[in-house]
Amino acid sequence: MAKARTQFICQNCGAVHNRWAGKCDNCGEWNTIVEEDPMGGIGSGPGKTPKKGRPVTLTALSGEIEEAPRIHTAMSELDRALGGGFVRGSAVLIGGDPGIGKSTLLMQAAAALARRGHKIIYVSGEEAVAQVRLRAQRLAAADTDVMLAAETNVEDILATLAEGKRPDLVIIDSIQTLWSELAESAPGTVTQVRTGVQSMIRFAKQTGAAMVLVGHVTKDGQIAGPRVVEHMVDAVLYFEGDRGHHYRILRTVKNRFGPTDEIGVFEMSDKGLREVANPSELFLGERNEKSPGAAVFAGMEGTRPVLVEVQALVAPTSLGTPRRAVVGWDSARLSMILAVLEAHCGVRLGQHDVYLNIAGGYRISEPAADLAVASALVSSLAGIALPADCVYFGEVSLSGAIRPVAHTAQRLKEAEKLGFSAALLPSASAELPKGSGGRWSEVESLPDLVARIAGSKGALRVEDEV
Repeated sequence: MAKARTQFICQNCGAVHNRWAGKCDNCGEWNTIVEEDPMGGIGSGPGKTPKKGRPVTLTALSGEIEEAPRIHTAMSELDRALGGGFVRGSAVLIGGDPGIGKSTLLMQAAAALARRGHKIIYVSGEEAVAQVRLRAQRLAAADTDVMLAAETNVEDILATLAEGKRPDLVIIDSIQTLWSELAESAPGTVTQVRTGVQSMIRFAKQTGAAMVLVGHVTKDGQIAGPRVVEHMVDAVLYFEGDRGHHYRILRTVKNRFGPTDEIGVFEMSDKGLREVANPSELFLGERNEKSPGAAVFAGMEGTRPVLVEVQALVAPTSLGTPRRAVVGWDSARLSMILAVLEAHCGVRLGQHDVYLNIAGGYRISEPAADLAVASALVSSLAGIALPADCVYFGEVSLSGAIRPVAHTAQRLKEAEKLGFSAALLPSASAELPKGSGGRWSEVESLPDLVARIAGSKGALRVEDEV
């Protein structure tokens, strides 16, 4: 009989190695490679004959499409991030930093669903039942019929869920604490996490109960464990936020039943999480309209327009290599904007330190913020404050041209709703709102933008009104 081979698996990224090493070649982390049984003790060994399979029913691609039934909560921001609520029989993975508010969010959602008559089971592997009850009392959720359990064994959890009426929603907090008797490795390892998640997803698909799995994150902000866990579930949500601010963002990065770029905005308080219906007012609440280096960016998060302030500071440096510090935006994108400004606009920033910050701790990922960032940089370097009633959006190419972006009408309508009467946008932008009283100024290239700011002395020239 062939000898069973052992594998060495990285506990950070799930990469498989033939031998032990101090550093993982895939993710670069140290002391994360652990020896594990390649079969994981699951089902069969090297000398066992595989069971004969059975044929499955094949169906045609054409046919009637049934809309996935959903469980709507009383939290509109959570429903927005999920694409309309929890889908029955689906598995949702929620990740976030420790203490960011994942358990608080799920407890509030569980209480809201329980008040609507749904059967909710909350399984905690990190806290005792008394600790969960204390949180429920603080969140005014102790009067609901949410059923609690403190257990980490996968088989015991499944046996508990199978008793009585099928639950509508099951919350597992967290997957790193699960362990199964089928796997021989220690709890928290890649094998145990994979085995536990597979068992929970199988239960959700067979019974139609919605399953919510809480996952820890690594230092890089990724969900700990193998990336295969994210491929197994139906939706992946990240709960983000800055410890220096009260707001929290629930961001969707994967969703088989809805859009993958939606966000839900919450504000943390001593009574729990409060929904923020208009996040633009939150991010613009402490704006200084008369200071140079500040531009308001009209962005999009899924179907929701969001206005946020881009702050830039350009100061002379005494160092041989100028500093480039970025908070809330891509540092490589900033380097590209600086190179285009110097190559095509004659804006010399080689002897200046550049600091860029997205106000409120918000993080921007879309390239439409290029025009707002360039405007803030030129404004700070020239010491000229930009108009307080103007928003900016557009993508900057390496040739210096300003490229149009999508959802122009939604961005402008949100700006008008918040009192902005002017906008600087790319030329040839489509979907402009009809019958609007706003002044939309189009710009074709980055040199044109620099000339407008430098020659206007604080007021953009709106030459072409649409």
